[in-house]
Amino acid sequence: MRKPFVAANWKMNKTAAEARELVSAMLPGLQSVTTVERVICPPATTVPAVSEILSGTGIGVGTQNMHWEENGAYTGELSPEMVKEFCEYVILGHSERRAYFAETDETVNKKLKAALAHDLIPIVCVGETLEENEAGKTDEVVIREIKEGLKDISKTDAVKIVIAYEPIWAIGTGKAATGDLANDVIARTIRVPLKEMFGEDVAGQIRVLYGGSVKSSNAAEFFNQPEIDGALVGGASLKADDFPKIIKAAEL
Repeated sequence: MRKPFVAANWKMNKTAAEARELVSAMLPGLQSVTTVERVICPPATTVPAVSEILSGTGIGVGTQNMHWEENGAYTGELSPEMVKEFCEYVILGHSERRAYFAETDETVNKKLKAALAHDLIPIVCVGETLEENEAGKTDEVVIREIKEGLKDISKTDAVKIVIAYEPIWAIGTGKAATGDLANDVIARTIRVPLKEMFGEDVAGQIRVLYGGSVKSSNAAEFFNQPEIDGALVGGASLKADDFPKIIKAAEL
């Protein structure tokens, strides 16, 4: 059985002082569940503060993006070594990065290889837009993102990857996909290509999350599905009383 995995993506929210306050408030709830892998991914400027509070708690810290180069003239970027100083995880290819900052399957693949080379656990995001969904292109888009994003990855490295299916039309809109719908999409557009690329055994070990308007009131609907191993949570992860409840819903 794959260990449940729930990660918080705070996006561009919280100062360092606000991050300390929020993490401290939700920490008892986060620590009460030990059978779920728990990760907080705050803005880069708050990572050291969050990392300090979570040190020794069993709760991981991640960043929301990373460059693939070790160093150099890349103003505003974070290298793998910079990330690894404070984090164990990194979100790659989030839809907002793809939509607003020209992320492509190729750059996601480069970042993925760099993350794995530095023993970071990558959370690779895939998902279709509303227009693509309505045009019946969900399978085409997600399968392409899986095949191109995970291109030339070894089986040994593949099992370390976490994938988050985030239908873009459900992010921040309050329109979550149903558990059945998300499970079906993951089964045919993520599990099937993973089996083709890495074999059934490896594909069966890779954890796949759902993301898109997940909250405590609907989390169990997704976690009860056989192909969904947890969630990448946005807005609800900024609520000290809500995020621990989502983690609790994923408990084995």
